[in-house]
Amino acid sequence: MGKMKFIADAMLGRLAKWLRLFGFDVLYYPHIEDRLIIKIAREQERTVLTRDTHLLRKKGLKDCIFVESDDIFMQLSELRNRLDFDKVSPLGRCTVCNGVLLKVSQKKEIKEYVPDFIYHNFNDFIKCAGCGKVYWKGSHQKKIKEKIIEILSAPVASGKSFSSEDPDLSGQGRANSLIRPDEKGSAGADREKERIED
Repeated sequence: MGKMKFIADAMLGRLAKWLRLFGFDVLYYPHIEDRLIIKIAREQERTVLTRDTHLLRKKGLKDCIFVESDDIFMQLSELRNRLDFDKVSPLGRCTVCNGVLLKVSQKKEIKEYVPDFIYHNFNDFIKCAGCGKVYWKGSHQKKIKEKIIEILSAPVASGKSFSSEDPDLSGQGRANSLIRPDEKGSAGADREKERIED
């Protein structure tokens, strides 16, 4: 399966964030109507990810993957049968807005966006090209990478019980956290949704 773009329904917010961590392009709006999901999917050539059997019966729905499990790590295990995880870049997309994460070439560019302690004790930063969020390497990023390795190395569709620890993807208070408040990223998503509805 080639490179794919997705839009997740309202039931799959956590899955959308995890797929973004793996590097997949996944749109997600928590209160979006089914008709808009179908419209965005059709206009942007995205595959719909859903747990909603009612949505599956909607007219106009073309490409869709039904996710059976309600457990996030079993959901990822299911999708390993359908998606090419080897062709994406882990930690390549912003978990909040889905923007591409780019390496910061000049450290001084992000000085005003991070606490002084972080600025003086870390050297590698990445920034979201969409909402401007800044990430840096820390203990939380290590836990996320370990979880990604655990998921990718597990037998596909084996029914494996992954460890219950789910790293907090919101970034609040974490050492590779999203620095600025969410207003800009959320507003950007809302503007895109408004444009589609017009």
